[in-house]
Amino acid sequence: METVKVTINDIEVEVNANSTILEAAKMVDIQIPTLCYLNLEGFDIANQTASCRVCVVEVEGRPALVPSCAEIVTDGMVVRTDSPKAIAARRTNVELLLSNHPKECLTCSKNLECELQELAQRLGVMEISYEGERMLHEIDHSSLSLVKDPEKCIMCRRCETMCNEVQTCGILSAVSRGFAAHVGPAFHLNMVDTSCTFCGQCVAVCPTGALTEVNNVRSVVAALNDPTKHVVAQVAPAIRVAIGEMFDMDPGTISTGQLATSLRRLGFDGVFDTDFAADLTILEEASELVHRLENNGRLPILTSCCPAWVRFIEHQFPDLLDIPSTCKSPQMMFGAIAKTYYAKKVGLDPKDIVVVSIMPCLAKKTEAAREEMDIDHMHNVDLVLTTREFGAMLKEAGTNFAHLPVGEFDSILGESTGAAVIFGTTGGVIEAAVRTAYEWITGDELENVEFKQLRGLEGIRSATVEIGDKSLNIGIAHGLGNARKLLEEIREGKSNYHAIEIMACPGGCIGGGGQPYHHGDMEILRKRQEAIYREDAGMKVRKSHKNQEVLKLYEEFLGEPYGDRAHKLLHTHYSPKERI
Repeated sequence: METVKVTINDIEVEVNANSTILEAAKMVDIQIPTLCYLNLEGFDIANQTASCRVCVVEVEGRPALVPSCAEIVTDGMVVRTDSPKAIAARRTNVELLLSNHPKECLTCSKNLECELQELAQRLGVMEISYEGERMLHEIDHSSLSLVKDPEKCIMCRRCETMCNEVQTCGILSAVSRGFAAHVGPAFHLNMVDTSCTFCGQCVAVCPTGALTEVNNVRSVVAALNDPTKHVVAQVAPAIRVAIGEMFDMDPGTISTGQLATSLRRLGFDGVFDTDFAADLTILEEASELVHRLENNGRLPILTSCCPAWVRFIEHQFPDLLDIPSTCKSPQMMFGAIAKTYYAKKVGLDPKDIVVVSIMPCLAKKTEAAREEMDIDHMHNVDLVLTTREFGAMLKEAGTNFAHLPVGEFDSILGESTGAAVIFGTTGGVIEAAVRTAYEWITGDELENVEFKQLRGLEGIRSATVEIGDKSLNIGIAHGLGNARKLLEEIREGKSNYHAIEIMACPGGCIGGGGQPYHHGDMEILRKRQEAIYREDAGMKVRKSHKNQEVLKLYEEFLGEPYGDRAHKLLHTHYSPKERI
């Protein structure tokens, strides 16, 4: 690959010829401040918007400053990132942004997590030099997943890049012009009236409080303080490898036991692991896969655990709705069992049980309210907290999370296997399903349960798994732009896959829109993924169909996997929706 030599602040560096000044500076540990720059390794982002002009630098021989995030280096280029001219311009640009920004940092949900706030401190901005009018826009509270506050939009357009280039949803774009410009849906539509999947990746990359999750902490606290309610919590697998980051623990630290203890101390009446429901999901999903294979059913079967991806296919590919599995997600399966089987076990009216989910995902908030999921006109899940919301709840309680003793989840709905844990990362759901499908199809014991050909962080992966005399072709995609490519293959009749796993978020649930902010650092996602597989490897039981509590649930309540009662409680349907 062709290289060029560049001098940055008197330091010579040799870099790839297509590198930007910003990338070259990072190689010699020179940090240039940025706001609009978005880098997500493994995902194609064609062009940086260079809209904030915070990263401007001086290039010898050039009359004007240039944005380092978008300027490609040339051989012999001489750059100053610390010249008085560059420093003054950065400060001016930040002060101009602040002059049109609400002064409510103390009550903003992004307080101390705001990149604009951090940058102002870093540049020593102590006063606003340009006072004047501010743009005024209504806050969009229309959805159950995210809140859009255009007054806090700084037009960095990261959310637009994520929505359009990475996720290919096409919901967000520049609206209005000049002083009133901000990013939002066309025609000033509310988010709930669009084809938004509520994956939350726009929230994950927003540097300010312009996009945040709907906060359900107060509602959960109210439920915990209501003596007439029996409040139970379920914790998704990806939470245990990420929440520690909010308490200065290293990325990838496994906190399963601390989660159980912390929930019990907060006053939850039942503390459960969504992994139990993940094992239950595999028994249903593997049964559905085997049924389709043996009865010439519609293939490929697509996993349906990710609610953002389900909304994506409903809006973008409604003609393919006969392909996804009819299985509910583990979150919804847990809620269904909690308000039927568990309610009967503990002798409670289901209406008195409040199911709270701790999820890495914003789309789970919307999923919980879907009428297709209801049982007897009752929601399976009542309230959903993201990892960030739950971490904030623990901080409010003064919890010393890193030093909590290791606890255990409650029985009945608490046992889980390694197969359930790997639901937390891309490729995990399909690997867990293959572990069970292999033994059901062949009747043989599967000795090596690790299908490493299904693992990784590439956007689209494919593998062939040999199951007896059958070759199972499997496709895996994470990120909705990658999902689109697979779905277009299916639509065009070019797909030879038998099963496909799709996750909306980069990395799967470990990179969910409700996880601690990773700022595009894929190394953090790698560490979370490695921790997921370590947790799996350390489990005594690593196949879902060996979960004794799940088998007991079928014996006492559900009957056969994929049977009538299982269908009523654990399966659902999806409907075509207008693309807006």
